[in-house]
Amino acid sequence: MNMPELWIIVTFLAAAFQTVRFMLQKVLAGSTLSPAGATFSRFIYSAPFIALLLVTYMQATQASLPAMNARFWGFGLLGGTTQILATVCVVALFKERNFAVGITFKKTEVIQTVLVGAVLLGELVSWGGFAAIALGLVGLLLLSGGKEARGFHLSDLRNRAAGLGIASGILFAFSAVSYRGASLTLATDDPLLRAGVTLMAVVTMQTLIMAVWLYFRESGEMARVWQARRVAIWIGLTSMGGSLCWFIAFTLQNAAYVKALGQVELILSVIASTLFFKEKISAREAAGMAVLVASILLLILAI
Repeated sequence: MNMPELWIIVTFLAAAFQTVRFMLQKVLAGSTLSPAGATFSRFIYSAPFIALLLVTYMQATQASLPAMNARFWGFGLLGGTTQILATVCVVALFKERNFAVGITFKKTEVIQTVLVGAVLLGELVSWGGFAAIALGLVGLLLLSGGKEARGFHLSDLRNRAAGLGIASGILFAFSAVSYRGASLTLATDDPLLRAGVTLMAVVTMQTLIMAVWLYFRESGEMARVWQARRVAIWIGLTSMGGSLCWFIAFTLQNAAYVKALGQVELILSVIASTLFFKEKISAREAAGMAVLVASILLLILAI
């Protein structure tokens, strides 16, 4: 199998893993765990599998652990913290709107990555990029108004669902940039080793952060995470699979193309929403999702 075929398959697998993981988190957050507890289950149950996989890979390739400097840990902490907050926002959003709409709101991270880059790095986009962002705003307005809304107004973005969705996109954008920065500080030419070490370090920090938070702010939630282990362990496995696949895809192909193909997650989320959760998608929501997907693809072409 050549590299062009491999990155396509790996990206599709990443989107599939991520869809299943969010489905499981929606189930737990809706019946058993709080949004923070459902988020914690992702980290605590994936950490052992990631560690085992990393050790096995290093032994098989006879690789040594690369040095991790302060810049690595700084990027990793920023990325890990923003990803925690982003995941909490998405899980909370599932209580406000249906699964497919929640995933679509999350996908605004593609648009917001450009905005974050412009603010933090001074990287401006083309006129085509601005047109894509404007089209994305229309899609957000359609989605944020809800099933019964008529027309759309900027005030629609003030509701809880829209706020959670936009916040998750911004936070996921920060985490993606931070993870990229962390992995590039590692002195190794092996992209799989860089991905594995970065992932292990970040998940370890995330597990510790969430454990401290739950201990002090949500007493009893950690016990409920353990009680939900029969479902939560699958969240850990799918989380590990999705994260590794995303990392591998980005090492094999331009990130813009990976992001474009990754929009297949929206199709998978619609299937999950209608078949598994028996949720109905209104015409307005379907139109908003279609407009948002079009804006994302237009933005990728304009980058």
